[in-house]
Amino acid sequence: MSLAATLAGCMALLSALSLPAFAGELVSIPNAPPAPALAAADLAGQRQALSQDRGSVVLVNFWASWCPPCLREMPSLERLAESLAGRPFKVLAVNVGETPRRAEEAMRRIGYRGTLLLDPDQEIFDAWGARVLPSSFLVGCDGRLQSQALGPLEWDAPRVLDAVESLVREGLADCKP
Repeated sequence: MSLAATLAGCMALLSALSLPAFAGELVSIPNAPPAPALAAADLAGQRQALSQDRGSVVLVNFWASWCPPCLREMPSLERLAESLAGRPFKVLAVNVGETPRRAEEAMRRIGYRGTLLLDPDQEIFDAWGARVLPSSFLVGCDGRLQSQALGPLEWDAPRVLDAVESLVREGLADCKP
């Protein structure tokens, strides 16, 4: 195959991967295994750990500033968090492989105000078995993985919102914060 044909194929693949904006699907994780450890610094340098959020449902979202689907997904993550404000729910946006400055600039550009953690060496991303960006995981109030979305998802779409709200309701009944 010629270099031109190879490049054309790569460009077509990249275009296909970036469309549509919301192509992911929320899928249940069989047997709800324990979530891997997650401890990372936020932009202020404060260490935050998933274990601190036991009793709440946590959405862990892996993203990068160079990933257009990741950035398109962020506003829906924030709307989801706003719709569940006051309930035991939290979003942790984990930036993968970038400097704090680059992550902060991307969040400022799109107006994201949620919790941002840094994974500069991709150790957390790898430990969670994530292979694409964005990748998201819903962790139940008991610290177990409930579902995942590989690829972008519109988090405040009715069917997705219903699934997350159901998990939060179950948490209120089963896990006392």
